[in-house]
Amino acid sequence: MRNIVREQQKLIPIPHEHPHAGELAEISEVLDDNPEIYRLVHEDLIAGLKNPETGREGMSAEQVIRALVVYQMNEYSYQELEFHIIDSACYRAFCRLGFDDQPSKETLQQNIKKISAATLEAFNRMIIKEAERRGIELGRKVRTDCTVEATNIHAPSDSTLLFDVVRVLARIMGQAREAGFDIDFTNHTKRAKRRMLDIEHAMRKAKRLKPYRELVKLTEKTIGYAVGAITELEDSPAHLGLDGILLGMILTLDLEHFIPLGRQVVEQTKRRVFNDEKVPANEKLVSIFEPHTDIIKKERRETLFGHKLCLTSGSSGLFLDCQILEGNPADTTLAVAAIERQRDIFGRVPRQASFDGGFNSKANLDAIKELGVRDVMFHKKRGLKVHEMVKSSWVYNRLKRFRAGIEGGISFLKRCFGLRRCKWSGFESFKAYTWASIVSANLLMLARHALA
Repeated sequence: MRNIVREQQKLIPIPHEHPHAGELAEISEVLDDNPEIYRLVHEDLIAGLKNPETGREGMSAEQVIRALVVYQMNEYSYQELEFHIIDSACYRAFCRLGFDDQPSKETLQQNIKKISAATLEAFNRMIIKEAERRGIELGRKVRTDCTVEATNIHAPSDSTLLFDVVRVLARIMGQAREAGFDIDFTNHTKRAKRRMLDIEHAMRKAKRLKPYRELVKLTEKTIGYAVGAITELEDSPAHLGLDGILLGMILTLDLEHFIPLGRQVVEQTKRRVFNDEKVPANEKLVSIFEPHTDIIKKERRETLFGHKLCLTSGSSGLFLDCQILEGNPADTTLAVAAIERQRDIFGRVPRQASFDGGFNSKANLDAIKELGVRDVMFHKKRGLKVHEMVKSSWVYNRLKRFRAGIEGGISFLKRCFGLRRCKWSGFESFKAYTWASIVSANLLMLARHALA
């Protein structure tokens, strides 16, 4: 019989039989089988505390690492994460939340961001060891390729960078003035924005020079105001009290951080625009908010802004390792290190290794063979003979097809686990975010192998 309304709800929730609920159960089992990760996360959570035994209880290490997996697996914002782990019975059970546990988005963000990249890298190695114990991934055949993960910045240009400097410094000084500090400055934000738009809309280089000169002048004036503001902030007026002194210290640190970056932007603009000089990539600043961002120039392709990643995966599809690099080192410099890191993970080198064509060199082939790898396949021969790399053409073609699989794996990371663009700020957070993506993907793939 079908009722209009149900007068009394059932007290005991019925377990879900949805496939994702099964995946979460398998991931939960992996986490419980490796309790060492909880200890590492706990150390990150209490780092810097004078007395970890006092204060509010807060989220447990177990709850935090599980919330991170849900966050990264679904590419949620913290606001969405707050809703789903409170609303979803499956996610509440997975995160081990009690009946009255309702962590806010601020609590989730503060706790998740405390997990370090080193902890997550160690966690990934635990996952690989668990896969090896279950016979899912033995590390006998590996494939390596590079990709770029973007930082969360707008497309850089000299004019937008100059405008960023003006508006950020003016905003900080405006906050100080509103708090009661006697800051003497003129806010050039609107004028700088007009000059920036003039530059963006100019059709010819000659027409851009005049607004560029004015924009540089406005930026230098604003930097000068900021330098003077530091002195005023350091001599906090007594009537502002302790809160005013603390605010003055915070704003001083902000100005001291952005002033050198502003000067670097002005200097590189003068070199490029006025002196027609080619500024080397390692001397360029492409964002004052993410100054660690590298310029990654691909051959005959687009220029990317972020960091280069060297990823290694196995026959199971799990990502065994990741090198997060600074600068844009050539692929040829990364091949031997990738195999040596596999030896650290499994205690032995793989039997077979396949690489993209950019890793190819005779020196790399010889060095990898000396490490004990039996078959080494480079996607492009570039002067090497098949019999030098592998024992037969059949093996070469098999490894060539096997290498192509990492392209799909990298696409999977970027489409489903946020590896396309890092949403966190700072280089250390960039590394943690990258490892969080890899760990979450590996946990899901391990669960799917177990359920297959």
